[in-house]
Parts: sequence; C-alpha cells; structure tokens
Amino acid sequence: VTGKLSALLSPVLVAVVLITGIGGTFQYGFHISVLTSPSVYIKQLMNATCVQRYGHYLEAWELSLIWSFTVSMYSIGGLLGCLVAGRLAAAYGRKRCLVLNNVLAICGAVLMLLSKTVHSFEMIMAARFLYGINAGVALTVHTMYVLECAPKKLRGIVGVSVGGFVSIGKFSGQVLGLSEVMGTEDRWPFLLAFSGFIGFLQLVTLPFLPESPRFLLLDRGDRPGCEKALRRLLGASGDLSSEVEEMQVEHAALQGVKSHGILELLLSRSVRWQLFTIIVTFTTLQLCGINAVYLYSFDVFRAAGIPAHNLRYVALGTGLCEISTIVTCVRLLLITHTGVITYTIFPKVFLALASSLCLMLQEYVSWMPYCSMMLIFIFIFFFSSGPGGVTAPLPGEIFTQSYKAAAFVVACTLNWVGLFFVGMVFPLIVEYLEYFCFLIFFFFCFVSGVFVWYGVPETRNRSIMEISAEFERMHNKTKPAPENKLDTLYLTHSQTGQATKL
Repeated sequence: VTGKLSALLSPVLVAVVLITGIGGTFQYGFHISVLTSPSVYIKQLMNATCVQRYGHYLEAWELSLIWSFTVSMYSIGGLLGCLVAGRLAAAYGRKRCLVLNNVLAICGAVLMLLSKTVHSFEMIMAARFLYGINAGVALTVHTMYVLECAPKKLRGIVGVSVGGFVSIGKFSGQVLGLSEVMGTEDRWPFLLAFSGFIGFLQLVTLPFLPESPRFLLLDRGDRPGCEKALRRLLGASGDLSSEVEEMQVEHAALQGVKSHGILELLLSRSVRWQLFTIIVTFTTLQLCGINAVYLYSFDVFRAAGIPAHNLRYVALGTGLCEISTIVTCVRLLLITHTGVITYTIFPKVFLALASSLCLMLQEYVSWMPYCSMMLIFIFIFFFSSGPGGVTAPLPGEIFTQSYKAAAFVVACTLNWVGLFFVGMVFPLIVEYLEYFCFLIFFFFCFVSGVFVWYGVPETRNRSIMEISAEFERMHNKTKPAPENKLDTLYLTHSQTGQATKL
C-alpha cells in the first residue's frame, strides 16, 4: 500500500503540498501558540512605553485590556482576510493570490523586529493584524489550491495536510518559544518575526509551481493550460484522462454559470444541505473543547505536581501528540480505506466523552490530575485524528466550482468568529459553570456526530458531481438517484436553473 501511495505522489505534487503548507496553514497555527512565551516581555514593553511617554505605570486592568486587544487583533485580521480571500482567489488565481499574500507576512515581520527598538507596542498590534490577514487568506486559498491540484484518489490524504500544517505551526511556536531558542528578553522580536522568513521562503519558491488545473479549466476556460498543469502534477504514471473527464463533466454543467457570492450561497436551495454541513462541522471545530483543553493544560500539569519552570516543556507534549497523530502512516491508510466522513464520527464521540471527564473529577479524586494529563493527550489525539484534519478541506470536497470560493469564505468566517468567541467568552462560562462547562462541548460534539452520520455522504473516491448528487438523493426522497455521470450532469445542471436535454 505504501509503494502504491508513493507511486501516486509525484514530486511536483509533493512540492505543492509542502511549499503551500509552510506558507499557508502553518502560519495560522504558528500565531495561535507563539505569543504565549514572550507575553511577559511584551507586557514589560507596554509598561515601559507608557512610563516613557506619559509617566504613567499601567494598572493591572489597563495592562490586561491592552494585552487582550493585542491578542484579538489577530482574529480581527483573520476575519477580514477570509472575507476577501474567495474573491481574490477567483479574480487572480490560487497561486498568484498565495504569492502576493506573503508580502503581508514580511511587512508584519518588519514591524515586529522594530517594535522593541522604537519602544512601540502599537507596532506589535499592527503586525498581529497583518499576520491575521495573511493567515485568513492562507487558510482559505491554501486549502482550495492543494485540493484542486490533487487527483481524486489522493484528495483525502492531501486534505489532511491542511490540518497537519496547522499542528506543525502550533508545535513550532512552542519549540521556538523555549528559553533555549528564541523565548528570551533579547530574542523575542526575532521569534515573532519568524513568519516573515516563512513568507519569504514561499515567495521565492511558489512561482515555480503550476496553477490549479481546476481553476484554469473551470474559471478561465484554459484547457491546454489545465492539461499542462495536470501533466506536471500527476507525473508520468498519473491518469490524465480520468481527471480531465471529471472536470469536463463539471465544466459542462457550469456552462454559463457565474461564480456565486456569499449571499447567493446562503439563499440557494440546491446546496442548502452542503451549507448546513459546513455550518455544523466548522462550528463544532471551535466548540468541541480543544481550545479549552489548551487553556487548562497548564493548570492540570501544575496540579499534578510538575514544577512551574518545567510546564512549558511538558506542554510541548500537546503539540507533539497532535503532530504524531497526523503524520502517522496508519492515519493516512485509515482515511484511504475507511472513508473521510466515516472517520470523523468516532473521534467526535470520544471528544465528547473526554471533554466531559477531563477536569470534572479533578477536585474529588486525589490521583485524578495524573489521569487528567492522559485524558488531555487522548483528547488531542482524537481531535487531530478526526475533526482537526478532515474538517478544513471539506468545502472543497462537497461544493462545485461556482460555489467553492463562497463556501470557503463562510467556513473560515465561522472558524475565526468561533476562535474569537471562545477566547473572550469561555472564561466567563467557566466562572459560572465551573467544570460543568465541558457539558457544552459534549452537546456540540454529540450533535455534530449525529448530523454527520445521518446527513453527510461519504466523499472517498467520488467526484464533486457525484457527491452533489448523493446529497440530493439523501435529502430529497421525491427524486430518483442518478445512475450515471450524464444523469448527474443533468441533475446538477437543472439545479442551476439552466437544464438542457442530454
């Protein structure tokens, strides 16, 4: 099986996955974790700046307010980035959009490097905002690009790489933030400017890769360019004819159909169940409890008797656990054989159970902190082996080309709003519900698992047109299921209001 997988992965496709991942969702994960280590030094800079300018030493609530605003600028920028990403990707192409997006990361890195020298914490805020826009665009366009470059048989595995680079980014932020690396008072500006180096690396390498074949054919109508790009991506052993045939079927169905906007996606009845799927899965991605577990991990490790100066090293286990789950060969083989959608069900059930038990018994059983440590690692294992890797590429697998850009915008908007909501509201929920707050996560995980089980078809080894027809069959019992690709074409074409007799 490994030999067969290696034969399907051409060197160009491997380069696409690695280069776009490093400059794509890696940036998103990196900035989630990187700010924890230098937070003490940044707060000292804020205090020193206010004393130097105004002769005023910040009180605790003032410092907390400024710090919260600095952290939240990343989510605000990310939301703005994902809102414009779909339109930019449709207008300028996936590859060019990613190339230009690196300019934002480089500008943010320059601001970070100069912030300490000029005693300006406002530059850190501006840099976080630019990093957020960069991550918001990358999270959307990177996912679209790699899925459109991958052949149908590898789409599930390539889609997992999107979540994999998020995990690698989180872990890299934790490792580089160690005091032995860059997490010191002298080197923290270089730590926060590391994204500029990553952006420059992608800026000089990505232009050598091909544009998305699906974009060239379905959006630009450039069949020779599409075949040339496919030939480079698939290599000598790739089945070029089947990939072109799949795209031709979708291209014929979308003749005369323009790219739909967000409002058209929200109002369209033909893709409403695909839209419900995106809303449920991406809402659960933020409300399954994974961010709460990261917030509570230090408390659990401290309660287990681990010294404070060793907490950051033990916390590295959370990032390492997430990475080891994603890069393991067993995980790739499971997705290949059991199906992407089915593979998300059982992890969600275990997420629900683990989030309910993780801290609820800690005060009642003396040895429970040690058990809680194991539950945290189990929780992260099931998150990264299910929702963490499969959810991100889902819009690209269940929406046709005309709705794809708008679907990614809606999905990433839900992701950024959920991230902001959990960060701001979760401490208040804990204050009133204490450990029973994890019952909220149980509810979201359980409901999402039931919805996916009964309402979402399997996507493994299926074309987008076949998946769209399966959604129609599952949720519209009055129409017969299509028996072949021509029926699928007719069904989808009729849903756009432009049916033709085949």
